[in-house]
Amino acid sequence: MHFRSTLYSVGLLAAAAFVNAAPLKVPRQSGVPKVVVAHHIVGLTAAFTVDDWKSDIQLAQANGIDGFALNIGNDPFTSQQSDNAFTAAEQLNSGFKLFFSFDMSSFPCKATGDADQIRKLTLDFASRPNQLTVDGKAFVSTFAGEACDFGHGGDVPGGWKAEYTQHPETTGKVHFVPSFFMDPATFSQFSGVMDGDFNFNSGWPLDLKVSAASSLLPGVDLNNIDANGEAALQKFIGSFDTDNAHISNLANVQGSAQTYMAAVAPWFFTHFGADTFNKNFIFDGDEHLWVSRWENLIANRDKVSLVEIVTWNDFGESHYIGPQHGQLPPGADAWVNGFDHQGWLSLTNFFATQFKTGQAPAVEKDQLVMWARPHPKNATPADPVGPPTDFQLFQDKMWAVVLASADGTLTLSSTDSDAQTFNVKAGVNKLSLPIQPNGFMHGVLTRNGQTVIDLKPEGFTFNPNPAAFNYNAFVAQATAQ
Repeated sequence: MHFRSTLYSVGLLAAAAFVNAAPLKVPRQSGVPKVVVAHHIVGLTAAFTVDDWKSDIQLAQANGIDGFALNIGNDPFTSQQSDNAFTAAEQLNSGFKLFFSFDMSSFPCKATGDADQIRKLTLDFASRPNQLTVDGKAFVSTFAGEACDFGHGGDVPGGWKAEYTQHPETTGKVHFVPSFFMDPATFSQFSGVMDGDFNFNSGWPLDLKVSAASSLLPGVDLNNIDANGEAALQKFIGSFDTDNAHISNLANVQGSAQTYMAAVAPWFFTHFGADTFNKNFIFDGDEHLWVSRWENLIANRDKVSLVEIVTWNDFGESHYIGPQHGQLPPGADAWVNGFDHQGWLSLTNFFATQFKTGQAPAVEKDQLVMWARPHPKNATPADPVGPPTDFQLFQDKMWAVVLASADGTLTLSSTDSDAQTFNVKAGVNKLSLPIQPNGFMHGVLTRNGQTVIDLKPEGFTFNPNPAAFNYNAFVAQATAQ
């Protein structure tokens, strides 16, 4: 069974519903329709029924998500589950869109015949009514593929062109927006291949590493981050810098439609040992990454055609916002079970709507979302896998976001004696509080002397002596009645 294996190349970083009668136009200019989709790992859905897909689609659409990027690999159930997903969307008849994100870390791609499978999958579903289309062409993306030559002697652009984008079976039928993990300066070599670019890694501050902290964060003590240190970190969290690099280099691809798809992600932690996937690292998700990234995408919305949420259900890497159903990668239950992330999902509609329309929607009901890790960053459990790389970047804090219908106050506390009260303005508010060992998360939103929300989630303790490393986020949410 295939579970997507993330292939981050750190050194190379640099409108509402659609209708088939009106294909999406996505030139990079002001006023074009905006689309928000979520990356859905089909490799974790082997036992899904059509009703399971319906449940996911309805939940996503209720939270401002217009479609799923179906991340598919070389699994025996790929075609069946793809059909289930499309069937669910057709039966719901709600305008929800689907497209393939071919996981080229799973599909073979070294021989000419290797492209047969992805061409067949493309064509099998291209005419389905819920396929996302651009100018009548099926929108198709990838995860990786920058090393795929399809038997063309190391000529990757030539391989993709001959065997996929300009193959007699698919030429003129595909709008191809891959995520190739390579230096954007090489995009110009992919004329005739890339109609656009998906910057999968743009949701996280990948350049922010402990090994580079002295140069990137001069004078910042990672064990005692003060206000100046937070200001320094905020320059990286949710930054649009890599997007600008991708967009400017995409302009050098001759004949490209200039379709740019950016990523937004809430978190990243993975803790697989050498006996499984051998992935054990974090990307810094503090400083309200989920909201800060959305705000930067909204500020730059004229440069971005689509936003892809990374992800709906990648539980192994802790950046899921959807519900926990389907399968988990082996061993991921240790840091996933009990760590629901749907509080982040509940914020999505506000920011997705603002991205698509250019206007922040009115907050009709107050909402409070809080999250924190379950133990101090410097905890020392007897864990044979060891601490994840770059864990030192994290801060021992609870993070809170208030979507407020009007001005008020929020009181945060982690013990009976550390409460702090903050002024809250109508709209988006990002707040935080240091969390104490053995502490809890407690947030109380008040207005005019009345309690509007009182949120103290059960099942959370900031445990100073954990049995194993877990840098996943515990997310809690409440909405005013």
